[in-house]
Amino acid sequence: MQTEKKNTYSKAKIIGLILGPLSFAAIMFFMDMDPQPKAVLASTAWISIWWITETLPIPATSLLPLILLPISGGLDSGKAASAYGNPIVFMYMGGFIIAIAIEKWNLHKRIALTILSVIGTSSNRIILGVMLATSLLSMWINNTATALMMFPIALALTKQIKADTVLDNKSFDFFSKSIMLSVAYSATIGGLATLVGSIPNAAFAAISAEMLGRTITFSDWLIFALPLTVILLILTYLYITRVQFPVKVSIGDNQQYIKKELQELGPVTYEEKMVAGVFFLTGLLWVLGGLLPETINDSMIGIFGALLLFFIPAKIKKERMLEWEDASKLPWGLLLLFGGGLSLAAAFTESKLTNWIGTQLETLIGYPYFFIVLTLSAIILFLTEIMSNTAVSNMVIPITVGMAYGIGIEPYGLMAAAALASSCAFMLPISTAPNAIVFGSDYIKINDMIKSGFWLNLISLFIIVLAVYYWLPRIF
Repeated sequence: MQTEKKNTYSKAKIIGLILGPLSFAAIMFFMDMDPQPKAVLASTAWISIWWITETLPIPATSLLPLILLPISGGLDSGKAASAYGNPIVFMYMGGFIIAIAIEKWNLHKRIALTILSVIGTSSNRIILGVMLATSLLSMWINNTATALMMFPIALALTKQIKADTVLDNKSFDFFSKSIMLSVAYSATIGGLATLVGSIPNAAFAAISAEMLGRTITFSDWLIFALPLTVILLILTYLYITRVQFPVKVSIGDNQQYIKKELQELGPVTYEEKMVAGVFFLTGLLWVLGGLLPETINDSMIGIFGALLLFFIPAKIKKERMLEWEDASKLPWGLLLLFGGGLSLAAAFTESKLTNWIGTQLETLIGYPYFFIVLTLSAIILFLTEIMSNTAVSNMVIPITVGMAYGIGIEPYGLMAAAALASSCAFMLPISTAPNAIVFGSDYIKINDMIKSGFWLNLISLFIIVLAVYYWLPRIF
């Protein structure tokens, strides 16, 4: 959900401004439970309401645990602050820095155009190429950044095909909608595959380490989530091109835009080769992390890759591949939001609030595990249509641990379902940044996105539940 850029408080923000502290006070003074878990629950309520209503900018709200948890007695200040330096935060930071280098030296455009040139330039092949390029980039780069990188390429392809007048009006309308939605949806779906592709995935790994003492490595998540991602991409491609927006008139292979753009890029530069080398090396080390010494973790690998880029000199400019000024592009707000969620997760564990939540949910004992996963995933998936996926995952994943304890099952399935479902929002422009980006193209109407997104929500719900129920137990 995009943050509103307004100077004044909207009605929703004013309600949140008042309701947050009121909910904190109500829980602190009127709930009958032990002081420490009560303090954590009260702090979580306040922070969650401000996250949902965006009373303050979300990164600013994410600093509240540093104040509320120590003052209320939920967690001491040292432990509350240390969560912002969690190793997973630094793994994400390393990934972001590598993404900045890829964008700085235009490697992303070459990757995307090369994939398109290999796949082909008939109408459906262009859609397939755009989806493959976007999803592959989104596995390693924030989905918002990926959508911003791919959107101009998709827009230029659309304009070129319109200028060539090789499609009738209806076919062009369907093609333009398909290619725009392909960018948005594959940016989201590609991010499901890796821990650095989506913040909810990394939140799952970090909260698992914080609350359960279990390290989820990059390769662990990749083995679980990559098959799910591939299946969801295939179904999305088939749905968009065969069911929702089928283009029955082929445009052939006569448009020259891709070849022209590749020619304008010229031969691969030294800088692109260096960035690609660091990118490949970092990814390879992440995937093979289980074979490395135990003292080397995914966070160290991410930072190692990032530091290499500050070390290797460039030829075009008298500088290194990255200078510290480039780090100003780091999404510091996302890192703060991530740290705030981990601070709350640490407080959940320290105060044994998860045990209290589990006790309250013991009434679910006896319900089939499949039904519980399905219900949880459906609630989160449609909730994230109107809320930030990072806020949803930070709120819900710690609760699923207590929920699992209460039911008497392993927590990883519910945690993974919450992480995956919180990323799959396809219906509304406000649901994700990629949706909002392509909606600004004027080729997409709100009804197009709602209709397509609704069915993709159902498809992703089905795939997530099956993956969590049948595949995840074999991995975790």
